[in-house]
Amino acid sequence: MSASKSNARVSVPALRARKGGDPIVCLTAYTAPVARLLDPHVDLLLVGDSLGMVVYGLDSTLPVTLDMMIAHGAAVVRASERACVVVDLPFGSYQESPQAAFRASARVMAETGAQAVKLEGGLEMAETVAFLAARGIPVMGHVGLTPQSVNTLGGYKAVGRDAEAAERIAADARAIAEAGAFSLVIEGTMESLARRITQEVAIPTIGIGGSPACDGQVLVTDDMLGLFGAFQPKFVKRYAELGTAVGEAAAAYAAEVKARSFPGPEHCFGVKKAATPA
Repeated sequence: MSASKSNARVSVPALRARKGGDPIVCLTAYTAPVARLLDPHVDLLLVGDSLGMVVYGLDSTLPVTLDMMIAHGAAVVRASERACVVVDLPFGSYQESPQAAFRASARVMAETGAQAVKLEGGLEMAETVAFLAARGIPVMGHVGLTPQSVNTLGGYKAVGRDAEAAERIAADARAIAEAGAFSLVIEGTMESLARRITQEVAIPTIGIGGSPACDGQVLVTDDMLGLFGAFQPKFVKRYAELGTAVGEAAAAYAAEVKARSFPGPEHCFGVKKAATPA
């Protein structure tokens, strides 16, 4: 990636300075063509480990590997020019120790050209966030519903419903912010809790099933476009139904192939198109 291309991007300090200002627009991207289409419209492209489910058809994010994240992260960076690119650290690549997290993060930063990494967790990850931030790795935190902890949480369901759970998540958010994260994803919480956390922490919050009061919003692009149909979380708004359009286009193509009406003369080499009768 050229220096001029890198300098044109929305920077981590610029995003951090958006606290309480213009909302930060975020979407996920896993491939070069999608990143190219989204780049003019968003501030941040998140290469999420959700690619395990969306791209690879896995049941959860847990089997996603660091090599997978690096390959997709590099593709998104190559295809984009404006957006800040953040890459998820996958399950098992950072929880063992701050040193393990640094090694994984250093690979991501060096091999993709991304501007930051994202990791899940609260109080237990604060030391790791501080370790990374002190060594030049910008970190986006992630609290609330943390998909890598799906087995502990007992499924993908909203969290922070009672006062004790809400206080625990708020404490997690404060710990990650104070440790040096530049922003914080709040996923799948009660609206009042996401609103409260946004007021309490000094860094921008990015909601996904959080609150309109968050400093920004993120959605999985395939959910937003109607391309992922396995399930639809409550917090997803469908801005298009491209899955239906893809199915209809494939059906039309299949019908023309079977009828031998495609390819036509105009699609073949060395065949003159029939003249239109006068």
